[in-house]
Amino acid sequence: MATDVTEQQILEELKKIHFPGYTRDIVSFGLVKKVTVCGGVVKVEIGLVSSNPAIPKKIEKDVKEVLSQLAGVTQINVQMQVTPAERVAPSGASGPPKPDPNLLPHVKHVIAVASGKGGVGKSTVAVNLALALKETGAKVGLMDADVYGPSIPMMMGIEQKPEAEEGKIVPLEQFGIKLMSIGFLVGEESPLIWRGPIVSRVVQQFLRDVLWGELDYLVVDLPPGTGDIQLTLVQTVPISGAVIVTTPQEVALLDVVKANEMFKTVHTPILGVVENMSTFVCPKCTHEEPIFRQGGGAKEAQRIGVPLLAQIPIEPAICVGGDTGKPIFIQSPSSQAKEAFKTLVHNLIHQLSMLTPSSQSK
Repeated sequence: MATDVTEQQILEELKKIHFPGYTRDIVSFGLVKKVTVCGGVVKVEIGLVSSNPAIPKKIEKDVKEVLSQLAGVTQINVQMQVTPAERVAPSGASGPPKPDPNLLPHVKHVIAVASGKGGVGKSTVAVNLALALKETGAKVGLMDADVYGPSIPMMMGIEQKPEAEEGKIVPLEQFGIKLMSIGFLVGEESPLIWRGPIVSRVVQQFLRDVLWGELDYLVVDLPPGTGDIQLTLVQTVPISGAVIVTTPQEVALLDVVKANEMFKTVHTPILGVVENMSTFVCPKCTHEEPIFRQGGGAKEAQRIGVPLLAQIPIEPAICVGGDTGKPIFIQSPSSQAKEAFKTLVHNLIHQLSMLTPSSQSK
């Protein structure tokens, strides 16, 4: 005797389907508008905002594959309601929420620093990028969105707790950079066992409830991967562009593809790739040696059609600076790494200038 399938069973199965490029499922995204079941016939109505025709096709294919495995299902009808992203009003329609262009009216550029995997030195790049931007005379903020592994407090050498002013959080300041991190609010050894929605609210609070003031650049250090925090950021505030950090190793370069596809999916410009740990610089003779491989970052940047912004060498002073709260850009003014970060800033500013006026407007 056939087993009658229920709407709740269908929804539970649909939770197994991730939005392409993300770890979040289509049910929690609110993309599943209606589910009806009549005997073994299942009808699923899905609505989303996207200008990429491959996304609805992939979701429809996944829905049919998942539900076909469910006992009692004899027929599956999927109705896709797709609204092109450029036709959606700022107030939003169905699908994931649109970023608020008025959320940070006094911040000219929000720069996301991302990586497809951990261990590539992304936070080191974010910290020294912020300091290099500050050296140009710009007003800079640094937001640590890596909620599960906040490292900005240690790298910037500051352990204070921020104060509140009229219900808003006043960011801390170090080396002339405005700072905010979950590490300022919880103990260094306190584990954060939070689900996606809670993490998303923390990121939103750092954007909405922090007195960032007037900034030329707000650098956002994202966690590795392509999860809820990345999605929350691009859905909350317009991003001027993203910088993808990798190393020359093949295993890291593979994840550049994943990060690239994520930002393309949410229509965020990719400013370029930074190849970290490009070569090892001997602290005694300054000889450079490629201890991983050579040219990987450049080839990957070319393959995905973005510039290689900089190649950052390995120097022992980088590790020491990160552990002692004195970034290499501050403690080693004549180092090759500092020059590489200055090159990064030069190329990044050039890439921003190449964007259309509509992409730069806040």
